[in-house]
Amino acid sequence: MNDVSIISLHGKTPRIHDSAFIAPGCRIIGDVEIGPDASIWYNCVIRADVNRIVIGARTNVQDGTVIHCDSPRPGAPQGFPTIIGEDVLIGHMAMVHGCILEDRAFVGLGAIVMDGCRIGGDAMLAAGAMLTPGKSMPSGQLWGGRPAQYMRDLPEPAIMGMRMGVAHYVENAKAHRAACSEG
Repeated sequence: MNDVSIISLHGKTPRIHDSAFIAPGCRIIGDVEIGPDASIWYNCVIRADVNRIVIGARTNVQDGTVIHCDSPRPGAPQGFPTIIGEDVLIGHMAMVHGCILEDRAFVGLGAIVMDGCRIGGDAMLAAGAMLTPGKSMPSGQLWGGRPAQYMRDLPEPAIMGMRMGVAHYVENAKAHRAACSEG
């Protein structure tokens, strides 16, 4: 992994599964766990300096995304770790902060997910949307706008398309890993 920074902080070292793809330019700091066949694309920052970050199996975090968490404080004694399930799609340049993304959630390009939010499985936060603190998106819904609001339920073909996107990224990561190893 050339030009990747894996930084231990506060006695915590990122734990990255051997099958995960970490693209050049990424910075992964602190109490981070990345699961099997996950892919972290070019120039992402995953910074778990004040709480933990978990990224599940086959999840992809696309180019330029920033993932952070929030520390414990009055009213939030556990703080806000960022827990990302399996088979999650996170679009380019997203901001994911102190939230829970359930298995098969989708965060669109340039979207923002703030502290205390939850995105249900097979739910989609549209490109450019902002999910404000504490909001919860139920399974199978599309939300969009700033602030994000319910737009409609997702039809089965859209949900299946998201699942195909996960499979595409797992395969694409293998090609990129090979290309990065050659260079």
